[in-house]
Amino acid sequence: MTRIHPTAVIDPKAALDSSVEVGAYTVIGPHVAIGANSKIGPHVVIEGHTTIGRDNSIFQFGSIGGVPQDKKYAGEPTRLEIGDRNTIREFVTLNLGTVQDGGVTRIGDDNWVMAYVHVAHDCQIGSNTTIANNATLAGHVYIGDWVLLGGFTTVHQFCRIGAHAMTAFTAAVSQDVPPFVTAAGNRAVPAGINSEGLRRRGFSGEQIMAIKRAYRTIYRSGLPLEEAMAALALEESKVPDSAEYIKQLREFIASSARGIIR
Repeated sequence: MTRIHPTAVIDPKAALDSSVEVGAYTVIGPHVAIGANSKIGPHVVIEGHTTIGRDNSIFQFGSIGGVPQDKKYAGEPTRLEIGDRNTIREFVTLNLGTVQDGGVTRIGDDNWVMAYVHVAHDCQIGSNTTIANNATLAGHVYIGDWVLLGGFTTVHQFCRIGAHAMTAFTAAVSQDVPPFVTAAGNRAVPAGINSEGLRRRGFSGEQIMAIKRAYRTIYRSGLPLEEAMAALALEESKVPDSAEYIKQLREFIASSARGIIR
């Protein structure tokens, strides 16, 4: 039984593994490569210099590898790279990168991208994330591993969201969200740590408490940010089982160009 529907339009130059399934009326361009056991639903358009790994599922009406919504884009051969085992639901739009950045939009492995999500040019999404319905990422956004974005979350260009962070429904993120932190509101503000997510991923009670204490140092102690950072550095030596997480939090804040949500 054929795995490619006879109504699909696939350029002869496209590189599809023999195990790839393609649904009715899907269009795949010449610079597309798709890995083993990936399933492309009906009415999907995949174009641009797009590489898709193995075991991905892309549902109907997706627009994958479209040109950036950036007036500076002049047809340069920029890229979209998608890893393995991602689920990309209906009406998702994933755009190519631009030469003004690294030239690539990148999505890692094992991500769950729900319906109507938009990922703009040059975004970098890690692995094991969940991006709920209608979330919108502007250009140059960074999303760390294990992040959960609530439905209708909007993220301003150049913002970063650190690993294991979470945004609430309709959060409007205009500054960086540190690792482990929950962001809520319009404009988004800190609302505690993502305790439940950390428990589900196997963090111990002691590790979660250490992260919570670090959060309180940053957001509840009343210390200026520089002094809070110094206090975190001292805390690392006191909690060896959690030192890597406090260091991750501290280094993320230190490298923030836009500043963190406060």
